[in-house]
Amino acid sequence: MTATINTELNSERVNKAVEAILSALGEPETDLHREAMSAFHRGDHQVVKRLAATNLSDSYCKALGYLGGALKLTPNTDTILAESARSAADFVRERTLASLGAEIAKALG
Repeated sequence: MTATINTELNSERVNKAVEAILSALGEPETDLHREAMSAFHRGDHQVVKRLAATNLSDSYCKALGYLGGALKLTPNTDTILAESARSAADFVRERTLASLGAEIAKALG
């Protein structure tokens, strides 16, 4: 039996995906992340893209930078959501590694 994939996009479905990505990112903990999240929430996606472009190694900003484009419901929306989700996962991984490293250093130090 073959699974059927619904390829129809609408604002409600995309907003659910966006919310899932925002949830994975969590609350911003740095000034840069607060600025990016604030700009995202007020719909100033150009500022978010600029922050992502000028902080190239920051996965949090990168994830938010993609998300503004997903809200436009273009044929690229699936790709944009996937890239944003990958960047959010990278951020979570980086944050977890930093936390674990600090805990190990404290335990061993």
